[in-house]
Amino acid sequence: MNKKLVLALAGVIVLAAAGAWKWSGSRSQSAAQEGVPGVAGKNAAPSAGAAPALVALAAAQKQDVPVTVQVNGSVVSLNSVELRPQVTNTVREVHVKEGQFVKQGQLLFSLDDRPDQANLAKARAQQQKDEATLADLERQYRRSQELVAQNFIAKSAADATLSQLEAQRAAVAADKAAVQSAQVALGYATLRAPIAGRIGAVNIYPGTLVQPTLTLVTITQLDPIAVSFPVPEGKLQDLLAAARDHTPVEALVPGRRTPMKGMLNFVDNTVDPMIGTVRAKAVFDNADQGLWPGQFVETRVTVRTLNGATVIPAAAVMMLAEGSAVYVIDAERKATRRKVQVLHNFGTQVAVRGVEPGEQVVIEGKQNVRPGGKVRVDTAPAQPVPRPAGSPEATPGSAASAEPVKQAVVAARERT
Repeated sequence: MNKKLVLALAGVIVLAAAGAWKWSGSRSQSAAQEGVPGVAGKNAAPSAGAAPALVALAAAQKQDVPVTVQVNGSVVSLNSVELRPQVTNTVREVHVKEGQFVKQGQLLFSLDDRPDQANLAKARAQQQKDEATLADLERQYRRSQELVAQNFIAKSAADATLSQLEAQRAAVAADKAAVQSAQVALGYATLRAPIAGRIGAVNIYPGTLVQPTLTLVTITQLDPIAVSFPVPEGKLQDLLAAARDHTPVEALVPGRRTPMKGMLNFVDNTVDPMIGTVRAKAVFDNADQGLWPGQFVETRVTVRTLNGATVIPAAAVMMLAEGSAVYVIDAERKATRRKVQVLHNFGTQVAVRGVEPGEQVVIEGKQNVRPGGKVRVDTAPAQPVPRPAGSPEATPGSAASAEPVKQAVVAARERT
C-alpha cells in the first residue's frame, strides 16, 4: 500500500511540474504576441522608444597593407637532360652510380671504341699517303715550270702536271675531312654530362647493347631550382610589375621551419581561359636541396603594397544588396550606415575605402543596430554561470530539468 502511495505521489509531482513549465511557456508566447513591455517577439519591429542596441566597437587603423598572393605551386628543374647514345654500340664501362651528383663534362659511360679507333687510324694513313703524293706533284710542277721557261717541254705538259697537283690537293682535303669524321665517331664512344646535376636511376651495365632510342640516364639540375605557381588573372598587372622589379617570393616547405626565399623572374605570355590563371615562376638557391623536382609547396608573393590604407576588422563589413557597408558610431553614440569599398582581405582584417582612421565601427551586434539609432558599448560582456565540467546544460524537457522531480521522488521513498 505504501509503494502504491509513493508511486501515485511521484506521478502527481511529475504532472504538476510539466503543467507548470507548459503554462509558463504559453504565457511568454502570448505576452510577446500582445506586446507586453520588456518581451519582444522574434519578428517584432523596434519601437521608437527602444533601448540602445548593445554592440562592440573597433577603431579603424591606418597602416601599410601588403597585397599578398598565396597559392600552391610545384617545384620544377631549370634544366633536365635525357642522355642517349648517338650510335648503336656496346657499353664497355659505367663510371657513375645512380643518385650521384655530377659536374658538367664528367665522364659517365664508355662504349666499345675499337672499330672507331681502327677507322680513325685508316683515315689518317690515307691522309698521309695522299699528302706524300701531293708533295711529289708539287716538285714535278716546279720542275716543269723551269723546263717551260727554258723551252725544253711544251707548256701543255706543265698544265697537265698542274691539273694533277690540284686534284691531289682536293684528295688531301677529303682525307682531312675523313679523319675529322672518324674522330667525331670516336667521340660518340664516351658519354659525358652536358650539365651539372643529379643523375637518376642507372639501368645500364657493362656489356649492354645500347642504341639511340634508349635513355641511359636522366640528369636533373637542382641548384638553382624553380617553383611554378598559378596566379589569378585579376592580379596580372600587379604580377607583371612585380616581375620587372624581381620581387622576392617565399616557398613554405612542409617540415621546414623557415620559408625559402627566391626571386620572381618569369610570367607566362598567356592566361589559361579554362581556370583564369597565369603561370609564374620564381628561382631559388637550393644548395641544401630543400626543394625537390615535382614537390608541391605553398608559395607567397607580395605583388604590391597599399600605403596608408584604412584597416578595420572583417567582421564589421556587411554584405548588402547595394554593396558592402559598415555601421559607423559618432561621439553621441549614434549609428550611421556607410558604404565602403573593400580593397583587400588579409586574415581577420580588411582594407577599405570610405572610413577614416580613428572612426569607430560596429563589429558585434550589427543585427540590432538601425541607421540613426543609438547604441551602448559592451565593455564587460556577460560571463556564463560556471557549471561543473561535463555537466549537461538544463533545457525544458531535458533530463537535467527533471532532476529536482527525481530527487523529490527519492526523498519520498526514503521517508516511507
